[in-house]
Amino acid sequence: MSAPAAPLLARAAVIATAAIFGLTYSLTAPLIALDLAERGLGETAIGLNAAMHAVGVLLTAPLLPHLVARFGTRRMVVGALLLSAVVVALFPAMPLIWLWFPLRLLLGCASETLFVLSETWINHLSAEESRARAMATYTVALSAGFAVGPLILSVAGTDGGLPYWIGAALVLCAVPLVATERVAAPHFGEAPKAGPMSYLRLAPIAIAATMLNAAVETAGMSFLALYAMGVGWTEAEAPRLITALMVGAIALQLPIGWLGDRMDRRKLVLALGVVSALGALVWPLVMGHVVLAYATLFIWGGAFVGIYTIMLTLVGSRFQGTDLVGIYAVMGLAWGVGALLGPASAGLAMGITTHGLPIFAALACAGFCVFLMMRRGD
Repeated sequence: MSAPAAPLLARAAVIATAAIFGLTYSLTAPLIALDLAERGLGETAIGLNAAMHAVGVLLTAPLLPHLVARFGTRRMVVGALLLSAVVVALFPAMPLIWLWFPLRLLLGCASETLFVLSETWINHLSAEESRARAMATYTVALSAGFAVGPLILSVAGTDGGLPYWIGAALVLCAVPLVATERVAAPHFGEAPKAGPMSYLRLAPIAIAATMLNAAVETAGMSFLALYAMGVGWTEAEAPRLITALMVGAIALQLPIGWLGDRMDRRKLVLALGVVSALGALVWPLVMGHVVLAYATLFIWGGAFVGIYTIMLTLVGSRFQGTDLVGIYAVMGLAWGVGALLGPASAGLAMGITTHGLPIFAALACAGFCVFLMMRRGD
């Protein structure tokens, strides 16, 4: 293979891995919840099952730097892809509902591995002068994966095993890309001596940005359509706002990445945070105007996800090797915590006021901006 083709193939492998992470999460989270509800489980049991995904993340995160040092990046990613495919396919085959709980834990373990190692791998492939654009491409793949999950459900429905098997088949499609020896996988050497708390102290802003991204994104996916219906949109129209947000999150990352390679990245993160905070406050003002609502959500989605894109870039510029794996592992842990806290907080806010969702999003983004300005030395 020619020299230019090898890096392109490696990037394709990493991008596919990122998309698979987004796909498995956005497909299984609503699908499993609906399945369990149809089988008679209450909200508490469904919530506990969802929490098992976070438990898998919590168990995996501190071990990943050591596992990668021992087994290598390629084996870990291939193993995680295969485990994801098998677990997703097993859900409809398990007659005993209690077995869905360890399956959900294993899916969390596999997802955390894909999440961390895909981020580490794309940073390893990136030159400093184009790192932000590379991370923007990665974030686009991640967002596209999140968009595909609901699309599968809309086409295949939620009954029976078909949506699970489609998801498992798509996961398997990424395996040959990663497994081929023509794709150079990074080798990170010895395991780090530092623990998760050390990485929390080393990169507090990156951890905060990850929690923000997870909290607001999962809350938006859960409640945006309900919020729109509460202010007058029909059940058919409301989900289109999520589509507008996701399209913005995908389409605007490359321009944001271009900016990230040409200006102070920390200042860019702050600017995106301010736009996200103010933009969320605009939601209630535009919900009565369809075109303005779509445009606002499009721009807001791009700016908000751009915070995470540029933070990934900053971390990749600062850390290398197993330290980079360790930082991203803790960021994956923070993502799980944010994904637990976000929907709960947004749901509480919506119980207080009709516009609770945009108020929650604005306060979360504003809080991050304040934290960023307070941590000037980090």
